Amino acid sequence: MRCVNLSHLGTPIGPMIRVHGGFANRMYRLDTDQGSFAVKELNLVDRRWTYHAEDVFRFERAAFAAGIPMPEPISASHDTLVHRWVEGEKVPEAPASAAYAFEIGEILARIHALDVEWTDVSVKDPTSRDWPELAERAAATGQPWADELASHVETFLAIAHFVDTCERPGPVVLTHKDIQPWNLLARAGRPVLLDWELSGMLDLSGELGSTALSLAKGPGFDNIESTIFRSVLDGYVAGGGTLPPSGPSWFVFMIGGWLGHTRFNILRCLAGAEANTGPDLTQSHESARNGIRGLPDMFGRLPELEALLV
Repeated sequence: MRCVNLSHLGTPIGPMIRVHGGFANRMYRLDTDQGSFAVKELNLVDRRWTYHAEDVFRFERAAFAAGIPMPEPISASHDTLVHRWVEGEKVPEAPASAAYAFEIGEILARIHALDVEWTDVSVKDPTSRDWPELAERAAATGQPWADELASHVETFLAIAHFVDTCERPGPVVLTHKDIQPWNLLARAGRPVLLDWELSGMLDLSGELGSTALSLAKGPGFDNIESTIFRSVLDGYVAGGGTLPPSGPSWFVFMIGGWLGHTRFNILRCLAGAEANTGPDLTQSHESARNGIRGLPDMFGRLPELEALLV
């Protein structure tokens, strides 16, 4: 890990331990005489977005103070995040229980009701259209998924067009933006929300669709539990939220985020060298392959996904 001053966390009682599995950054556990802490080293080499440390930290502190189940935020800078360590069970990428999904919906409603200043007014750049070039580079460098990427180039271009042109009905809310199984724990069977660094303003339908779908399915799209999907929405309404109109906008944020994540990992693989921050190269290959196979499937199932909203 980079040399970072962590003296405010107390005197270490053991070495800092790498916790593997992060999709974008690197995580460590540090035990001191003041407790245990999760120290996240942010990827500074090829970050896909500008990280607004002050805004996110203020949002996290407000959410924690309001009783949102999450690790206590301790400190934040442009390259390092510190939270108090929370024990809990990992949430599998499989349909959640109805009670767990319902509580996630309630938590989202509480988060959206927070009154927190957000100063970032950045404008989103157009979605990249360089998929033909990426496929050519993948073939030239002998990537193991090059043929699959080449066969889906037109689909990836269509997905990029969809992401840029899909109408978002609003309202726009300040929210977590990344409630997925790998960003959740279960403590006594109840949710704990991790990894808030993607937080920001988002069309409500995109947040609800991404969250509900991620909790209602397994790794693919062959087993989507409609009752679990609806449980998230029922919890949101029970928590005081109002559902936005139905339509493809419910899934465009998830598709766009996965598209950007896939491209990010493809570029890492094409570079062919292990970077000293961010995901391991082997993990980037796995993420690239999963996106190349999974995104065309999800895009082709949009009518089926929209039927979940009826």
